[in-house]
Amino acid sequence: MKKKNARAVKKNRRKFIKESGIVVLGSTVAFNIGYARQSFEPNEKTLKVGLIGCGGRGTGAASQALSADPDVVLTAMADIFPDRLEKSYKAIKEIHPKKVVIDEDHKFIGFDAYRKLLESDVDVVLLATPPSFRPDHLAATIDAGKHVFAEKPMAVDAPGVRKVIASAKKAREKGLSLTSGYCFRYDNTKRAFFGKILDGEIGQIRSISSIRYGGELWYKPRQPQWSQMEYQLRNWYYYDWLSGDFVVEMHVHNLDQMAWAMGNKPPISAVGIGGRQVRVDEKFGNIYDHLAVEFEYQDGAKGYHFGRQFNGCSSKQTLNIVGTKGTATIDKKGKHQIHTNTAWEYQGEKNNMYQKEHDELFASIRNGKPTNDGEWMANSTMMGIISRMVAYSGQTISWEEAINSNKAIGPSIDKFNWELKWPGGAVAVPGRTEVL
Repeated sequence: MKKKNARAVKKNRRKFIKESGIVVLGSTVAFNIGYARQSFEPNEKTLKVGLIGCGGRGTGAASQALSADPDVVLTAMADIFPDRLEKSYKAIKEIHPKKVVIDEDHKFIGFDAYRKLLESDVDVVLLATPPSFRPDHLAATIDAGKHVFAEKPMAVDAPGVRKVIASAKKAREKGLSLTSGYCFRYDNTKRAFFGKILDGEIGQIRSISSIRYGGELWYKPRQPQWSQMEYQLRNWYYYDWLSGDFVVEMHVHNLDQMAWAMGNKPPISAVGIGGRQVRVDEKFGNIYDHLAVEFEYQDGAKGYHFGRQFNGCSSKQTLNIVGTKGTATIDKKGKHQIHTNTAWEYQGEKNNMYQKEHDELFASIRNGKPTNDGEWMANSTMMGIISRMVAYSGQTISWEEAINSNKAIGPSIDKFNWELKWPGGAVAVPGRTEVL
């Protein structure tokens, strides 16, 4: 490494140590969080990054990774679609012209592209495919000895969540950093806000109400040359076996905040409703467009999440927490406030949470102190999955039933091919659909 880069790395390392007052929070019944961070040898070499999944989020993650450290380069990319890879490559190259050093034979295409990338000499892998692939890609990446940034969510079903938990454990044993894309955990405002809640500022939590009302999203029109499998993969958001449904893919951020406030302890059960009222066209696959879920916790606390994706309706995103000593709120304007005998509102420095994820990931690699979001990121993902399960089935389901379910909703990764006929069209009917 050049002396200039080495000095910059040391400066970044000192800055990280100064700023990183953030550790794993609490413990969960299911996942046993709460371990000491182990030290490994500092890493001062040029870090080579590989990107698996070259859509919009993957492109953004790669750019942020290249901004996180002065001596990082992107050397490999993988996607099932060549057009997506090339579009992403050009976008990243335009932002970081000197940090994108990818030979043509390191642009890997196809269902096995991720394996080819992992056989290259990359040090850090960014996982940003549709979430159904995350458990297998994460397992393969950890087995290959690579550090990981894994975009949320981590799985679409309980077998996938359990695989993620096993991979997180293996990452810790191997001294590999594992950072999640649950970006709110890296936001300065929310770290201060939830820190106060976890310190007991509002007392014991009795209820949490989460609301996320928004509009419809993108859609890719069917092309004559596409097989049914390609059509579904191009429109992965609208198929539960690829995205997990909107509550798993998107509203899981809101459920993650509920889990954070509860110290990452999972609920003991959930019940809910949901359906398709507006987004009913066949082109929108089989996912719901609205949902409401009630969670019950061991100590009697209740959590509620209300979500919808309707155009032409009022938008709102809020969080309201009631404790025995006061309340905590995130209002629709983004104000973070706590009301007890005195009022508190965050007034500190704002930050780019997406960039912070990568800043802390690469700093952990440099200073030889691996970070690991594993168990709580699996817990938050499972919050989304149990929400879908109770809405689809209309049944009350315990956490133990949900997390131990062997029902996989998608094909195994080795079965994928362009002509695979996977039934991604049946819309769940509460009272009839079986989810366990």
